[in-house]
Amino acid sequence: QNSDNGVEFFLCLSNYSLTRNHININSITNQMMLATRLRSIRSNHITAAAFSTQPIDSNDSPPHRFKYDAPWLHYYTNHKHPDVMNFINGSFQHPNDANMKFSDNIECSDPSTNKVLSYIPESSSKQDDASTTPSSLEQAIAAAKGAYPSWSSTPVQTRQRLLLEYAHFLHKKEVREEIAYWITLENGKTMADAMGDVWRGLEVVEAATRVGNDMMGDSLQNLSSGLDTISYRVPLGVCAGIAPFNFPAMIPLWMAPLSLATGNTYVLKPSEKTPSASMLLASYLNDLGLPPGVLNVVNGSRDTVDGLLTHPDIKAISFVGSNSAGEHIHDVGSKNGKRVQANLGAKNHATILMDDADRASTIKAIVGAAFGAAGQRCMALSVVILVGDLSVSQGWVDEVVEEAKKLKVGNGFQEGVDVGPLISKEAIERAEGIIQSSIDEGAICRLDGRGVVVDGFEDGHFLGPTLIDLNCVNSNEPITNPAYMEEIFAPVLTILTVPTLDDAIKITNNNPYGNGCALFTSSGAAARKYQFEIEAGQVGINVPIPVPLPFFSFTGNKASIRGDVNFYGKSGVNFFTQLKTVTSNWQYQKGADLGGVTMPVVGEK
Repeated sequence: QNSDNGVEFFLCLSNYSLTRNHININSITNQMMLATRLRSIRSNHITAAAFSTQPIDSNDSPPHRFKYDAPWLHYYTNHKHPDVMNFINGSFQHPNDANMKFSDNIECSDPSTNKVLSYIPESSSKQDDASTTPSSLEQAIAAAKGAYPSWSSTPVQTRQRLLLEYAHFLHKKEVREEIAYWITLENGKTMADAMGDVWRGLEVVEAATRVGNDMMGDSLQNLSSGLDTISYRVPLGVCAGIAPFNFPAMIPLWMAPLSLATGNTYVLKPSEKTPSASMLLASYLNDLGLPPGVLNVVNGSRDTVDGLLTHPDIKAISFVGSNSAGEHIHDVGSKNGKRVQANLGAKNHATILMDDADRASTIKAIVGAAFGAAGQRCMALSVVILVGDLSVSQGWVDEVVEEAKKLKVGNGFQEGVDVGPLISKEAIERAEGIIQSSIDEGAICRLDGRGVVVDGFEDGHFLGPTLIDLNCVNSNEPITNPAYMEEIFAPVLTILTVPTLDDAIKITNNNPYGNGCALFTSSGAAARKYQFEIEAGQVGINVPIPVPLPFFSFTGNKASIRGDVNFYGKSGVNFFTQLKTVTSNWQYQKGADLGGVTMPVVGEK
């Protein structure tokens, strides 16, 4: 429960008692002390042995206990599950304060158990159309707009310095473990994979600490006597991000830190399936001294998204997710005068030259890239093209199957688990339907992961590694099998065989998506040919998932992107800034010609 003068939070101690603490956070010093104390309390008093990785029965008090305290959760005495609050103007706020209808709430569930963890508000909702109280979304945008004049005027080195403190804080293993815990609980991915999720986002924060270099403009003096021109990169205003469920920490950290570093204020909408990582990331930055209103987090689904897309104070929108959602966001956002960068779906192809690829390491790389994170990555390898004779390729397929069988399917908190659950019941039903359709249309299922049951998690959304073999295909004919055509977003790998590298390149280029691709070979000539002729925007040579580090930009293309400015790197800076050009005429003596009724021409003889 929050107020203007302080924050009241609950800490579940190891003896299940409740301790209530009041700490004044009016100054940056106290905010930093609060962050330190929170870390210390969690480290000293909360142990994994004291808590289940799942909520305990609602008959106990309080209704839920998690491994870590969660100040963004609001409990009712008559509700079985808590509501997720929004983070607005520097504090957690319950949407009911904005007359939100409880019926608008969305269930957030643990995909390993299918049990509800919390309820997500629709932040754009009001109790009724006649209500004069602004919705939570309107409050968040107003807070960001109010904070913009001061934040955009803050020196860039001061903004960088705060992000440097933030990066240093996120480097602490116990901090990353806390974020990873909520990712695993709500998303299902393994703790190791969740830690990687946080780390790859942290790298973008680190890159944002040197944003001043990329914000430098250009200048040219003496275009005419006393006439100089200077261009500046300046922030846009209030920007917004719409994040997906599959990377609850990394994608928000792709978006908000670079926007803040360049002087914008921000409204972030995390996935309604995985809200907690964004809540933690925002509260951490607030604890470290980010001024209230600079970063806000609102929850919801399509109605809240549409509210962001149409609000006149939002200047730019970043999105990562499916093609259907991304195309809607790009179209509506653009029609409403906003910049939009949207990373969409993918069907990433890996080509293996069977004659010269390092067989053992290549097979391990393929299996990891295809089935890691249960295939729920936009850069997952979903198609493998074997180049060579069909009789030879069957041996490769057999070895991929045997390597995939070694992977353990289970709850992400369990030791040794490699493949967690899919995010929802709808996701697993869709994936299993595509598998069956592909078999019905003639594909051979070399490894079938349907029907896998995990002891103790029988209601989870589990699908084991699955391998669909299309045998030899003709590159001159379209491939129509559903396993190849659809982005399944599941641990499903499609394998096909072609006789030449030219065939593999043609098939890859004919695919409408262009997020990434890879070639496995020991031939420099083949690698040079492939990287030159392939159309996908991110190419790996003996690298299965070629996601660039944030010194560069994420450069998917074709149907994998809408908008023309990429995420992070210099492209990201360009997205969050606009050019302002100042031309000045300073004449030392009086009586100079400062222009007349005709078009000014510089340099004409």
